[in-house]
Amino acid sequence: MGVTDPAGPVMDRDEVDRALARLGQEHEAIETSLLALQDHAGRRLLEGAALTGVTRERWQTTEARITLLWTYFDAYTAALRGAREIRARRRWSSREDLTELTGLLRGDAVTVAGSEVGRLSETFSLATLVDRMNELYATSLDLVVAADAVWSALPARIDLLAAELQRTRTLAHSVGVRPGEHPAGDDLERITRTLTKLREDVVSDPLAFWVPAEGSSAPGGGRPDTTVYDREARALEDVRREIDAVLTVRQDAEQRLIRLRDVLSRADRTLAEARTARGEVLAKIAATEVPVVSGPPTALQEQLAAAAEYRRQAQWHRLSPLLESLEEKAEDELLRARESLTAVTAPLAVRAELRGRLDAYKAKVARHGLAEDPFLVERYDAARRMLWSAPCDLRVAEQAVLRYQQLAADLLAGQGAPEDRKGDQS
Repeated sequence: MGVTDPAGPVMDRDEVDRALARLGQEHEAIETSLLALQDHAGRRLLEGAALTGVTRERWQTTEARITLLWTYFDAYTAALRGAREIRARRRWSSREDLTELTGLLRGDAVTVAGSEVGRLSETFSLATLVDRMNELYATSLDLVVAADAVWSALPARIDLLAAELQRTRTLAHSVGVRPGEHPAGDDLERITRTLTKLREDVVSDPLAFWVPAEGSSAPGGGRPDTTVYDREARALEDVRREIDAVLTVRQDAEQRLIRLRDVLSRADRTLAEARTARGEVLAKIAATEVPVVSGPPTALQEQLAAAAEYRRQAQWHRLSPLLESLEEKAEDELLRARESLTAVTAPLAVRAELRGRLDAYKAKVARHGLAEDPFLVERYDAARRMLWSAPCDLRVAEQAVLRYQQLAADLLAGQGAPEDRKGDQS
Protein backbone atom coordinates (compact mmCIF):
# COMPACT_ATOMS: atom_id res chain seq x y z
CA MET A 1 0.00 0.00 0.00
CA GLY A 2 1.18 3.47 -0.67
CA VAL A 3 1.81 6.13 1.94
CA THR A 4 -1.35 8.10 2.79
CA ASP A 5 -2.26 11.43 4.41
CA PRO A 6 -5.58 13.22 5.12
CA ALA A 7 -5.86 14.05 1.41
CA GLY A 8 -5.71 10.36 0.48
CA PRO A 9 -2.88 8.28 -1.02
CA VAL A 10 0.22 10.28 -1.84
CA MET A 11 0.33 11.12 -5.53
CA ASP A 12 3.33 10.08 -7.61
CA ARG A 13 5.18 12.46 -9.94
CA ASP A 14 3.13 11.54 -13.02
CA GLU A 15 -0.14 12.06 -11.17
CA VAL A 16 1.07 15.43 -9.91
CA ASP A 17 2.14 16.55 -13.40
CA ARG A 18 -1.19 15.48 -14.90
CA ALA A 19 -3.16 17.23 -12.16
CA LEU A 20 -1.12 20.45 -12.59
CA ALA A 21 -1.69 20.36 -16.36
CA ARG A 22 -5.43 19.88 -15.92
CA LEU A 23 -5.67 22.61 -13.30
CA GLY A 24 -3.68 24.93 -15.55
CA GLN A 25 -6.16 24.40 -18.38
CA GLU A 26 -9.08 25.02 -16.02
CA HIS A 27 -7.35 28.17 -14.79
CA GLU A 28 -7.04 29.52 -18.35
CA ALA A 29 -10.68 28.70 -19.14
CA ILE A 30 -11.95 30.35 -15.96
CA GLU A 31 -9.77 33.42 -16.51
CA THR A 32 -11.06 33.78 -20.08
CA SER A 33 -14.66 33.50 -18.90
CA LEU A 34 -14.16 36.02 -16.11
CA LEU A 35 -12.56 38.54 -18.44
CA ALA A 36 -15.43 38.07 -20.91
CA LEU A 37 -17.92 38.66 -18.10
CA GLN A 38 -16.00 41.74 -17.04
CA ASP A 39 -16.15 43.15 -20.57
CA HIS A 40 -19.77 42.10 -21.26
CA ALA A 41 -21.86 45.03 -22.48
CA GLY A 42 -24.74 44.00 -20.24
CA ARG A 43 -22.55 44.08 -17.12
CA ARG A 44 -21.23 47.53 -17.99
CA LEU A 45 -24.78 48.79 -18.51
CA LEU A 46 -25.89 47.31 -15.20
CA GLU A 47 -22.99 49.02 -13.42
CA GLY A 48 -23.88 52.44 -14.86
CA ALA A 49 -27.69 52.29 -14.85
CA ALA A 50 -30.05 53.77 -12.26
CA LEU A 51 -31.74 50.48 -11.47
CA THR A 52 -35.04 49.89 -9.70
CA GLY A 53 -37.23 47.02 -8.61
CA VAL A 54 -36.22 43.41 -8.99
CA THR A 55 -33.23 44.26 -11.18
CA ARG A 56 -31.72 46.48 -8.50
CA GLU A 57 -32.11 43.80 -5.83
CA ARG A 58 -30.71 41.00 -7.98
CA TRP A 59 -27.86 43.10 -9.36
CA GLN A 60 -26.70 44.03 -5.84
CA THR A 61 -26.49 40.32 -5.02
CA THR A 62 -24.79 39.52 -8.33
CA GLU A 63 -22.22 42.29 -7.92
CA ALA A 64 -21.23 40.77 -4.57
CA ARG A 65 -21.02 37.35 -6.24
CA ILE A 66 -18.77 38.65 -9.02
CA THR A 67 -16.49 40.26 -6.43
CA LEU A 68 -16.37 36.97 -4.50
CA LEU A 69 -15.77 35.13 -7.77
CA TRP A 70 -12.60 37.16 -8.39
CA THR A 71 -11.54 36.56 -4.80
CA TYR A 72 -11.95 32.81 -5.35
CA PHE A 73 -10.04 33.03 -8.61
CA ASP A 74 -7.15 34.89 -6.98
CA ALA A 75 -6.96 32.23 -4.26
CA TYR A 76 -7.10 29.52 -6.89
CA THR A 77 -4.31 31.23 -8.85
CA ALA A 78 -2.14 31.56 -5.75
CA ALA A 79 -2.67 27.90 -4.81
CA LEU A 80 -1.83 26.74 -8.33
CA ARG A 81 1.25 28.94 -8.41
CA GLY A 82 2.39 27.51 -5.05
CA ALA A 83 1.95 23.94 -6.26
CA ARG A 84 3.91 24.68 -9.41
CA GLU A 85 6.73 26.20 -7.36
CA ILE A 86 6.97 23.09 -5.16
CA ARG A 87 7.02 20.87 -8.23
CA ALA A 88 9.75 23.00 -9.80
CA ARG A 89 12.15 22.61 -6.85
CA ARG A 90 13.50 19.35 -8.16
CA ARG A 91 13.29 17.39 -11.36
CA TRP A 92 12.45 14.29 -9.32
CA SER A 93 10.27 15.40 -6.44
CA SER A 94 11.06 13.97 -3.03
CA ARG A 95 8.50 12.13 -0.94
CA GLU A 96 8.11 15.21 1.25
CA ASP A 97 7.38 17.31 -1.86
CA LEU A 98 4.87 14.78 -3.17
CA THR A 99 3.13 14.64 0.20
CA GLU A 100 2.90 18.43 0.28
CA LEU A 101 1.66 18.52 -3.36
CA THR A 102 -0.95 15.87 -2.60
CA GLY A 103 -2.29 18.05 0.21
CA LEU A 104 -2.38 21.10 -2.03
CA LEU A 105 -3.91 19.42 -5.07
CA ARG A 106 -6.43 17.13 -3.33
CA GLY A 107 -6.94 18.40 0.18
CA ASP A 108 -8.83 21.38 1.60
CA ALA A 109 -5.78 23.56 1.37
CA VAL A 110 -7.19 26.82 -0.09
CA THR A 111 -8.42 29.37 2.44
CA VAL A 112 -10.44 32.31 1.11
CA ALA A 113 -11.26 35.42 3.12
CA GLY A 114 -14.99 36.18 3.16
CA SER A 115 -17.96 34.12 1.92
CA GLU A 116 -21.59 34.42 0.75
CA VAL A 117 -22.85 33.25 4.12
CA GLY A 118 -21.05 35.94 6.11
CA ARG A 119 -18.12 33.90 7.41
CA LEU A 120 -14.72 35.46 7.86
CA SER A 121 -13.14 32.76 5.70
CA GLU A 122 -13.79 29.45 3.98
CA THR A 123 -11.54 26.52 3.13
CA PHE A 124 -11.82 24.58 -0.13
CA SER A 125 -10.09 21.98 -2.16
CA LEU A 126 -9.08 23.12 -5.64
CA ALA A 127 -11.79 20.89 -7.21
CA THR A 128 -14.47 22.26 -4.88
CA LEU A 129 -13.29 25.80 -5.56
CA VAL A 130 -13.59 25.24 -9.32
CA ASP A 131 -17.14 23.95 -8.88
CA ARG A 132 -18.02 26.95 -6.73
CA MET A 133 -16.59 29.39 -9.28
CA ASN A 134 -18.51 27.71 -12.09
CA GLU A 135 -21.73 28.03 -10.09
CA LEU A 136 -21.17 31.70 -9.30
CA TYR A 137 -20.20 32.42 -12.89
CA ALA A 138 -23.30 30.72 -14.33
CA THR A 139 -25.75 32.60 -12.06
CA SER A 140 -23.98 35.93 -12.66
CA LEU A 141 -23.85 35.45 -16.41
CA ASP A 142 -27.51 34.44 -16.47
CA LEU A 143 -28.56 37.76 -14.94
CA VAL A 144 -26.24 39.82 -17.16
CA VAL A 145 -27.37 38.10 -20.35
CA ALA A 146 -31.06 38.42 -19.41
CA ALA A 147 -30.79 42.15 -18.71
CA ASP A 148 -28.77 42.72 -21.88
CA ALA A 149 -31.32 40.77 -23.97
CA VAL A 150 -34.19 42.94 -22.69
CA TRP A 151 -32.22 46.15 -23.24
CA SER A 152 -31.24 45.02 -26.73
CA ALA A 153 -34.79 44.12 -27.74
CA LEU A 154 -37.41 46.30 -26.11
CA PRO A 155 -36.17 49.94 -26.00
CA ALA A 156 -35.36 49.97 -29.71
CA ARG A 157 -38.75 48.49 -30.58
CA ILE A 158 -40.48 50.94 -28.26
CA ASP A 159 -38.63 53.84 -29.92
CA LEU A 160 -39.72 52.67 -33.38
CA LEU A 161 -43.30 52.35 -32.22
CA ALA A 162 -43.11 55.78 -30.58
CA ALA A 163 -41.91 57.28 -33.88
CA GLU A 164 -44.82 55.62 -35.67
CA LEU A 165 -47.09 56.92 -32.93
CA GLN A 166 -45.87 60.48 -33.51
CA ARG A 167 -46.52 60.22 -37.25
CA THR A 168 -50.01 58.92 -36.54
CA ARG A 169 -50.67 61.75 -34.07
CA THR A 170 -49.67 64.31 -36.70
CA LEU A 171 -51.92 62.69 -39.28
CA ALA A 172 -54.77 62.43 -36.79
CA HIS A 173 -54.47 66.11 -35.92
CA SER A 174 -54.69 67.04 -39.60
CA VAL A 175 -58.12 65.42 -39.89
CA GLY A 176 -59.45 66.70 -36.58
CA VAL A 177 -58.93 63.57 -34.49
CA ARG A 178 -57.99 65.08 -31.14
CA PRO A 179 -58.21 63.99 -27.50
CA GLY A 180 -61.59 64.77 -26.02
CA GLU A 181 -63.19 65.04 -29.46
CA HIS A 182 -62.72 61.56 -30.91
CA PRO A 183 -62.13 58.16 -29.26
CA ALA A 184 -59.09 57.56 -31.48
CA GLY A 185 -57.54 60.79 -30.16
CA ASP A 186 -58.03 59.54 -26.59
CA ASP A 187 -56.47 56.21 -27.56
CA LEU A 188 -53.39 57.97 -28.95
CA GLU A 189 -52.93 59.84 -25.67
CA ARG A 190 -53.25 56.62 -23.67
CA ILE A 191 -50.80 54.77 -25.92
CA THR A 192 -48.32 57.66 -25.59
CA ARG A 193 -48.47 57.53 -21.79
CA THR A 194 -48.18 53.75 -21.72
CA LEU A 195 -45.16 53.64 -24.05
CA THR A 196 -43.38 56.39 -22.11
CA LYS A 197 -43.88 54.53 -18.85
CA LEU A 198 -42.96 51.20 -20.46
CA ARG A 199 -39.64 52.53 -21.74
CA GLU A 200 -38.77 53.99 -18.34
CA ASP A 201 -39.56 50.69 -16.63
CA VAL A 202 -37.62 48.62 -19.18
CA VAL A 203 -34.52 50.80 -18.84
CA SER A 204 -34.53 50.85 -15.03
CA ASP A 205 -35.86 47.33 -14.34
CA PRO A 206 -35.16 45.06 -17.34
CA LEU A 207 -35.44 41.82 -15.37
CA ALA A 208 -39.10 42.61 -14.68
CA PHE A 209 -39.59 42.02 -18.42
CA TRP A 210 -37.74 38.71 -18.66
CA VAL A 211 -39.45 35.33 -19.00
CA PRO A 212 -37.05 32.44 -18.19
CA ALA A 213 -37.27 29.39 -20.40
CA GLU A 214 -38.77 26.41 -18.60
CA GLY A 215 -36.32 23.56 -18.12
CA SER A 216 -33.38 25.49 -19.57
CA SER A 217 -30.11 25.57 -17.61
CA ALA A 218 -28.19 27.64 -20.16
CA PRO A 219 -27.26 31.19 -19.04
CA GLY A 220 -29.78 33.67 -20.42
CA GLY A 221 -32.29 31.00 -21.39
CA GLY A 222 -35.57 32.81 -21.92
CA ARG A 223 -37.08 35.74 -23.81
CA PRO A 224 -38.12 39.36 -23.25
CA ASP A 225 -41.74 39.81 -22.16
CA THR A 226 -43.35 41.93 -24.91
CA THR A 227 -46.95 41.62 -23.69
CA VAL A 228 -47.46 45.34 -23.01
CA TYR A 229 -45.58 46.37 -26.15
CA ASP A 230 -47.58 44.00 -28.34
CA ARG A 231 -50.87 45.22 -26.87
CA GLU A 232 -50.05 48.86 -27.55
CA ALA A 233 -48.79 48.03 -31.05
CA ARG A 234 -52.15 46.44 -31.82
CA ALA A 235 -53.98 49.41 -30.33
CA LEU A 236 -51.96 51.80 -32.50
CA GLU A 237 -52.77 49.71 -35.57
CA ASP A 238 -56.46 49.98 -34.72
CA VAL A 239 -56.11 53.75 -34.46
CA ARG A 240 -54.27 53.86 -37.79
CA ARG A 241 -57.17 52.02 -39.43
CA GLU A 242 -59.57 54.53 -37.89
CA ILE A 243 -57.49 57.44 -39.22
CA ASP A 244 -57.34 55.79 -42.64
CA ALA A 245 -61.13 55.55 -42.58
CA VAL A 246 -61.35 59.26 -41.77
CA LEU A 247 -58.94 60.05 -44.62
CA THR A 248 -61.04 57.94 -46.96
CA VAL A 249 -64.09 59.92 -45.87
CA ARG A 250 -62.32 63.16 -46.71
CA GLN A 251 -61.58 61.86 -50.20
CA ASP A 252 -64.99 60.48 -51.15
CA ALA A 253 -67.40 62.27 -48.79
CA GLU A 254 -69.23 64.10 -51.60
CA GLN A 255 -69.87 60.94 -53.61
CA ARG A 256 -71.08 59.09 -50.51
CA LEU A 257 -73.45 61.94 -49.65
CA ILE A 258 -74.83 61.88 -53.20
CA ARG A 259 -75.41 58.15 -52.96
CA LEU A 260 -77.11 58.59 -49.59
CA ARG A 261 -79.45 61.23 -50.97
CA ASP A 262 -80.26 58.93 -53.88
CA VAL A 263 -81.03 55.95 -51.62
CA LEU A 264 -83.23 58.02 -49.32
CA SER A 265 -84.97 59.56 -52.34
CA ARG A 266 -85.73 56.10 -53.74
CA ALA A 267 -87.05 55.06 -50.34
CA ASP A 268 -89.32 58.14 -50.24
CA ARG A 269 -90.62 57.46 -53.77
CA THR A 270 -91.26 53.83 -52.90
CA LEU A 271 -93.21 54.83 -49.78
CA ALA A 272 -95.21 57.33 -51.83
CA GLU A 273 -95.98 54.59 -54.35
CA ALA A 274 -97.02 52.32 -51.48
CA ARG A 275 -99.40 54.98 -50.12
CA THR A 276 -100.95 55.44 -53.56
CA ALA A 277 -101.23 51.68 -54.00
CA ARG A 278 -102.91 51.37 -50.61
CA GLY A 279 -105.65 53.74 -51.66
CA GLU A 280 -106.13 51.74 -54.86
CA VAL A 281 -106.29 48.46 -52.95
CA LEU A 282 -108.82 49.81 -50.46
CA ALA A 283 -110.96 50.94 -53.39
CA LYS A 284 -110.68 47.77 -55.48
CA ILE A 285 -110.35 44.91 -52.99
CA ALA A 286 -113.02 44.09 -50.43
CA ALA A 287 -112.63 42.43 -47.03
CA THR A 288 -108.82 42.79 -47.03
CA GLU A 289 -106.53 44.04 -44.27
CA VAL A 290 -104.12 46.50 -45.87
CA PRO A 291 -101.15 47.58 -43.73
CA VAL A 292 -100.66 51.26 -43.00
CA VAL A 293 -97.78 52.95 -44.82
CA SER A 294 -95.62 55.20 -42.63
CA GLY A 295 -94.09 58.42 -43.81
CA PRO A 296 -90.39 59.04 -44.50
CA PRO A 297 -88.25 59.22 -41.32
CA THR A 298 -87.38 62.84 -40.59
CA ALA A 299 -84.48 61.76 -38.35
CA LEU A 300 -82.52 60.42 -41.32
CA GLN A 301 -82.99 63.65 -43.22
CA GLU A 302 -81.79 65.61 -40.20
CA GLN A 303 -78.73 63.38 -39.90
CA LEU A 304 -78.06 63.77 -43.61
CA ALA A 305 -78.17 67.54 -43.19
CA ALA A 306 -75.75 67.26 -40.25
CA ALA A 307 -73.40 65.14 -42.38
CA ALA A 308 -73.41 67.75 -45.12
CA GLU A 309 -72.59 70.42 -42.52
CA TYR A 310 -69.70 68.33 -41.13
CA ARG A 311 -68.31 68.07 -44.64
CA ARG A 312 -68.63 71.81 -45.18
CA GLN A 313 -66.75 72.47 -41.94
CA ALA A 314 -64.14 69.74 -42.70
CA GLN A 315 -65.00 67.88 -39.49
CA TRP A 316 -63.96 64.56 -40.98
CA HIS A 317 -63.64 62.74 -37.68
CA ARG A 318 -67.32 63.48 -36.98
CA LEU A 319 -68.42 62.78 -40.53
CA SER A 320 -66.76 59.34 -40.71
CA PRO A 321 -68.91 57.47 -38.13
CA LEU A 322 -72.04 59.41 -39.13
CA LEU A 323 -71.70 58.42 -42.78
CA GLU A 324 -71.21 54.75 -41.90
CA SER A 325 -74.31 54.82 -39.70
CA LEU A 326 -76.35 56.69 -42.30
CA GLU A 327 -75.39 54.33 -45.11
CA GLU A 328 -76.57 51.36 -43.09
CA LYS A 329 -79.80 53.08 -42.00
CA ALA A 330 -80.54 54.33 -45.54
CA GLU A 331 -80.28 50.81 -46.96
CA ASP A 332 -82.53 49.55 -44.19
CA GLU A 333 -85.02 52.31 -44.95
CA LEU A 334 -85.08 51.45 -48.66
CA LEU A 335 -85.62 47.78 -47.80
CA ARG A 336 -88.45 48.72 -45.42
CA ALA A 337 -90.10 50.85 -48.12
CA ARG A 338 -89.90 48.01 -50.63
CA GLU A 339 -91.32 45.54 -48.13
CA SER A 340 -94.14 47.99 -47.37
CA LEU A 341 -94.97 48.33 -51.08
CA THR A 342 -94.93 44.56 -51.48
CA ALA A 343 -97.23 44.07 -48.48
CA VAL A 344 -99.66 46.76 -49.66
CA THR A 345 -99.89 45.52 -53.24
CA ALA A 346 -100.14 41.82 -52.30
CA PRO A 347 -103.97 41.74 -52.79
CA LEU A 348 -103.59 43.26 -56.28
CA ALA A 349 -100.96 40.60 -57.04
CA VAL A 350 -103.35 37.89 -55.89
CA ARG A 351 -106.12 39.33 -58.07
CA ALA A 352 -103.78 39.51 -61.06
CA GLU A 353 -102.74 35.89 -60.50
CA LEU A 354 -106.40 34.79 -60.40
CA ARG A 355 -107.15 36.73 -63.57
CA GLY A 356 -104.21 35.13 -65.31
CA ARG A 357 -105.21 31.66 -64.18
CA LEU A 358 -108.80 32.17 -65.36
CA ASP A 359 -107.73 33.33 -68.81
CA ALA A 360 -105.17 30.53 -69.10
CA TYR A 361 -107.86 27.89 -68.51
CA LYS A 362 -110.21 29.62 -70.94
CA ALA A 363 -107.51 29.44 -73.64
CA LYS A 364 -106.89 25.80 -72.79
CA VAL A 365 -110.51 24.71 -73.15
CA ALA A 366 -110.77 26.77 -76.35
CA ARG A 367 -107.95 24.73 -77.86
CA HIS A 368 -109.97 21.60 -77.12
CA GLY A 369 -113.17 22.98 -78.70
CA LEU A 370 -115.01 23.47 -75.42
CA ALA A 371 -115.10 27.28 -75.43
CA GLU A 372 -118.85 27.34 -76.21
CA ASP A 373 -119.84 24.91 -73.48
CA PRO A 374 -122.69 26.75 -71.73
CA PHE A 375 -121.74 25.60 -68.24
CA LEU A 376 -118.12 26.69 -68.75
CA VAL A 377 -119.25 30.01 -70.20
CA GLU A 378 -121.55 30.55 -67.24
CA ARG A 379 -118.85 29.80 -64.65
CA TYR A 380 -116.29 31.84 -66.55
CA ASP A 381 -118.60 34.87 -66.67
CA ALA A 382 -119.33 34.54 -62.95
CA ALA A 383 -115.63 34.42 -62.05
CA ARG A 384 -114.78 37.25 -64.45
CA ARG A 385 -117.48 39.53 -63.00
CA MET A 386 -116.07 39.00 -59.55
CA LEU A 387 -112.45 39.60 -60.61
CA TRP A 388 -113.20 42.68 -62.71
CA SER A 389 -115.64 44.33 -60.35
CA ALA A 390 -114.79 46.76 -57.58
CA PRO A 391 -114.51 46.13 -54.76
CA CYS A 392 -113.42 42.56 -55.45
CA ASP A 393 -113.88 39.94 -52.77
CA LEU A 394 -110.76 37.83 -53.30
CA ARG A 395 -111.97 34.85 -51.29
CA VAL A 396 -115.23 34.56 -53.25
CA ALA A 397 -113.44 35.23 -56.53
CA GLU A 398 -110.87 32.53 -55.82
CA GLN A 399 -113.65 29.99 -55.18
CA ALA A 400 -115.28 30.96 -58.49
CA VAL A 401 -111.99 30.46 -60.34
CA LEU A 402 -111.50 27.09 -58.66
CA ARG A 403 -115.00 25.97 -59.69
CA TYR A 404 -114.27 26.97 -63.28
CA GLN A 405 -110.94 25.13 -63.19
CA GLN A 406 -112.54 21.99 -61.80
CA LEU A 407 -115.28 21.93 -64.43
CA ALA A 408 -112.75 22.52 -67.20
CA ALA A 409 -110.58 19.71 -65.90
CA ASP A 410 -113.53 17.35 -65.74
CA LEU A 411 -114.59 18.18 -69.31
CA LEU A 412 -111.07 17.79 -70.62
CA ALA A 413 -110.91 14.38 -68.95
CA GLY A 414 -114.28 13.36 -70.42
CA GLN A 415 -115.88 13.04 -67.00
CA GLY A 416 -118.36 15.92 -67.02
CA ALA A 417 -121.93 14.62 -67.83
CA PRO A 418 -124.62 17.20 -68.55
CA GLU A 419 -126.77 15.82 -65.70
CA ASP A 420 -123.90 16.28 -63.27
CA ARG A 421 -123.29 19.80 -64.46
CA LYS A 422 -126.95 20.62 -64.01
CA GLY A 423 -126.64 19.48 -60.45
CA ASP A 424 -123.54 21.63 -60.04
CA GLN A 425 -125.34 24.59 -61.58
CA SER A 426 -128.23 24.23 -59.17
